[in-house]
Amino acid sequence: MPIRGNRNAFPEVCRLTVVLFALLFNFGANLRAHHATDSYLSLKLDGQSLTGQWDIALLDLDRVIGLDADGDGNITRAEVELKRTEIERYSLSRLRLKVDDADYPLKITGHRVETFSDGSYDVLRIGVECGPAPKKLNIDYGAFFDIDPQHRGLLRLECGGNVQTAVFSPEKPVQQFDLTTPSKARQFLAFFHDGAWHIWTGFDHILFLLALLLPSVLIREPNGWRVVEHLRPALVAVLKIVTAFTVAHSTTLTVATLGVVRFPARLVESSIAASVIVAGLNNIRPIFAERSWIVAFCFGLVHGFGFANGLLDLGVAGGTLALTLVGFNLGVEAGQLAIVAVFVPVAFAWRDSWVYRELTFRFGSVVIVLLAATWMMERVLAIKLLPF
Repeated sequence: MPIRGNRNAFPEVCRLTVVLFALLFNFGANLRAHHATDSYLSLKLDGQSLTGQWDIALLDLDRVIGLDADGDGNITRAEVELKRTEIERYSLSRLRLKVDDADYPLKITGHRVETFSDGSYDVLRIGVECGPAPKKLNIDYGAFFDIDPQHRGLLRLECGGNVQTAVFSPEKPVQQFDLTTPSKARQFLAFFHDGAWHIWTGFDHILFLLALLLPSVLIREPNGWRVVEHLRPALVAVLKIVTAFTVAHSTTLTVATLGVVRFPARLVESSIAASVIVAGLNNIRPIFAERSWIVAFCFGLVHGFGFANGLLDLGVAGGTLALTLVGFNLGVEAGQLAIVAVFVPVAFAWRDSWVYRELTFRFGSVVIVLLAATWMMERVLAIKLLPF
């Protein structure tokens, strides 16, 4: 007979979630936040004037320009001002705008240094004078891609009361935007794509899901794991995990996006890493046995806040909020289901082989735990050890 999960597993993992939140918050309260390397570009078209601001992390600028003159690990405003000319030269060389296929020189009209929850940024006020009735905007974004392929430029473009968003990456450095009234369908598809891309590029989300799916084709017994005989039990296990994870992260994604409850980004990202550790350890030494869906639900609540941070980074609000929320969440679900659709048939076909039982399941779970532990250390201590 397979070992059944402890009846108290649900309250235990919920208590574990609360304890991890409390410990991480208290331990990291006085440390500088560490966040994925992103910059934030906000533009607004008003008649013939395109104005906005570009928030660039000082840590990123330090890597290409060298802001920390005394090497003490603390970048001061005075050190930033000493490099002001170089900052502006670099910024103007990495962001180019075309309006209706005509080049318009970007101008920096002001600057300041601000500290946000995820670190200090140089905030550049920018502006462009366009021609009459502009119809389309091309943005060529190339900041930091040559030194960090994980860097992303997050855009919020407001035009005529409508908001468009985009994510610039090494794969998509140049994008075009309609400055006339965009269709709701196009906006929905853009948010859907952003949601799917967020989970596909979120290695911690992917590893958490895979850690939960690895034992779906196995059954725990007193003398160890054995393979499931038929596909149906595996599909039932996967359905429970996916449903629990979906319900949980959809709930917290919604409440966080609506501003009902929010947590600091560093706390959320550190807790996500902790959830991956727990899911991997549960494969090595089962605590919840066949109740992995409990882990999926409780820690799915944490992952929902992480998805919300990714959505809120795009700066959506007002009339586009409902459309954004639905499109982004459905994109996340589609990205998640695509991973499941690829994993489950392969896992079931290979479940009785040494490659799956020893290499993929056992060794893979150990690797997942080690990677997640490294991420957690990075996020709590504000250090960078891995390139992803």
